[in-house]
Amino acid sequence: MPTVKEISRQALLRRGFALEYATLGWNVVGIGVLAAAAVSARSVALAGFGLDSLIEIGASTVVIWELSGTGESRQKRALRLIGVGFALLALYLLAQSTVVLATGFHPHHSPLGIAWTAVTAVVMFALATGKARTGTALDNPVLKTEGQVTLIDGLLATAVLAGLVLNSLAGLWWADPLAGYVLVYYAAREVREISSGDH
Repeated sequence: MPTVKEISRQALLRRGFALEYATLGWNVVGIGVLAAAAVSARSVALAGFGLDSLIEIGASTVVIWELSGTGESRQKRALRLIGVGFALLALYLLAQSTVVLATGFHPHHSPLGIAWTAVTAVVMFALATGKARTGTALDNPVLKTEGQVTLIDGLLATAVLAGLVLNSLAGLWWADPLAGYVLVYYAAREVREISSGDH
């Protein structure tokens, strides 16, 4: 007979899997939506956000792999892989924001991009909260760390949304790349914390 603690842990694991599969599904759909919006608006920010979705898909896949097994070495390997995802995200944001500012690139308006990033921000913040709580309850640093990836995905969606809205309403094309630099800081901080073993 399984104990109450074991039953509770199994329920938490199922919740962790559900959160990761929901994140995967959302981002897979998002890549298609963002590609269409980016081409239509000639938006570097939307194209870049699509690349961020790929990183989130990779991070979710790592967590699903880690939740399927046990062992400290498996957790450390999973954390390293998520750290690589954060590093790639930071490099992408830094390069994208710099290129957009340097070239003075002005994207077209994108109602589809505005709608998708607005809904995505809400969804990612909800998923990040769920992952943080479930990861804490399971005492699983990998799930908690990937929750930070999802949180940054929500912050990035918010920044891209702000840039799209400011460009659409006020012609402030430079708002999005400036917000990108703020997110570089958050992503780089997570890489440092994972590398130092703080999670």
